[in-house]
Parts: sequence; structure tokens; C-alpha cells
Amino acid sequence: MNLHNLFAQLNEHAEREQFLTLLSRPGLRIERIVSTGQASPPGFWYEQEHGEWLVLLAGEAKLVFEEEAAPRDLLPGDFIDIPPHCRHRVDWTDPEVVTVWLVVSYESH
Repeated sequence: MNLHNLFAQLNEHAEREQFLTLLSRPGLRIERIVSTGQASPPGFWYEQEHGEWLVLLAGEAKLVFEEEAAPRDLLPGDFIDIPPHCRHRVDWTDPEVVTVWLVVSYESH
């Protein structure tokens, strides 16, 4: 059993988001995502088969949900449960401060 740190090996100058799977089990995946100013491409929407519970650990971000007029501002400690097939996108992440997400993807029955 090894001890790890969610804030280890953050690349603050990455051109792309960094994805690290922390745990994967049938019906469950836990990932750390590190954003350094990235956002979803214009017109792109996530619409996954699975649910996602996410918490913002560091930085700032804006999430947009198709059925909502205004983006949701996320600060450290904010979390949300996104149900399957809920169309959403990352509108903005802070380009000056590393944004660290913890995402728990789960099957919904």
C-alpha cells in the first residue's frame, strides 16, 4: 500500500490538460485532472453515459450546463454531481493558477 499526494507532479505550464487515473474498479473511476487555462472547444459538449461527481481542489473554473443560461463559477471546495447524459462543458479555467479537479465517474443504474 503506497501513499500518494494529489498535488504531486503538477505541470504548471502544460499546453494540454493532464489526466491521471488514481483508482479504477468496475463501474468506478477516480481521476485527477489538472488544467492550466484549458477549456472545452467552442460548440463541444460532454454528454457521458456515466455520472460524474467532481470537486475543485485548487484554482478556479467555470462550468456551463446546456439547460442553464449562465456559467457556474467553481472555487476550491466546490463540488457537483453531474448525472449521466447531462450536457455540459468547461467554459474557462484559470490560466494563472493551476486548477486541480478530482473526478469520480460512476455507473448509474
